Amino acid sequence: MKVLSLLPLVDWLALAAFFALWIGYAWFARFWGIRQRSLIATTNRYRGFWMLQATARDPRMLDGVIVQNLSHTPSFFSSTSIIIIGGLFALLGTTDKAAELVREIPFAQPTPILVFEFKILVLVGIFVYAFFRFSWSMRQYTFVALVIGSMPPAEDFASGRFDAKSYADRAGALVGAAAETFNDGLRAYYFSFAAMAWIFSPLAMVGATVLVVAILYGREFRSEVLTILRE
Repeated sequence: MKVLSLLPLVDWLALAAFFALWIGYAWFARFWGIRQRSLIATTNRYRGFWMLQATARDPRMLDGVIVQNLSHTPSFFSSTSIIIIGGLFALLGTTDKAAELVREIPFAQPTPILVFEFKILVLVGIFVYAFFRFSWSMRQYTFVALVIGSMPPAEDFASGRFDAKSYADRAGALVGAAAETFNDGLRAYYFSFAAMAWIFSPLAMVGATVLVVAILYGREFRSEVLTILRE
C-alpha cells in the first residue's frame, strides 16, 4: 500500500497506459506485420534471399563482412545504453537540483523528490531492457556468422549433397531474429522519449506515448522505404 500511495492515481494510470501502449504495439507489430507485411517482415524476405545467395558463393567473405557491419549497430547502442544508465544513476545523486529545474518550467507539474526519483528509475529500467535486447542481438549475429562459416562448399549444394534451401531458411531465420531483437531495443529508445515527458506531467507522458506509437506505425507500415521494398 505504501508503494501505491507513492504516486497520485493519475500518474499510475498514465504509467499503465504507457506500458499498455508499448506492449500492445509490440504485439500488434509482430502479429499484424505478418499479414500486412511490415518493414521488418518485408526485410526478412530479403534476408532469406541473401542467405540463399550465400549458399552459392564460395568463398563467403562478403557475407562475413556484411554480418560484421550489421553487428556494429547493436554494439554501438549497447554501449550507449550503459552510458545513459550511468548518467541516470548520476542524476539520482542530484535529484533535488534537477527537480528544482523542472519546477521552473511553466507547464511542468510540481513533483516531490521521491516521485522524481521514481520516474528516473523507470527510465533506468527502460534502458536496462534496451541493453539486454541489444546485447542479445549482438550474440545472435555471432551465431549467424557461425552458421555461414559452417556452410558446405557451393559445389556440394549444387550437386544436391546438401539442401541449399534448408540452410538458407535456417540462416535467414536467425538473421531475422537478430534484426527483430535489435528492433525491440530501438523501440525502447523511442518509448524512453515518451517516458521523459512524465517528468513534466502524466498527460504529457500519455500524449507523447500516443505520438511515438503513431510515428512507429508510420515507419513500419506506411513508410516510403516499405513501398520501395515491396515492389
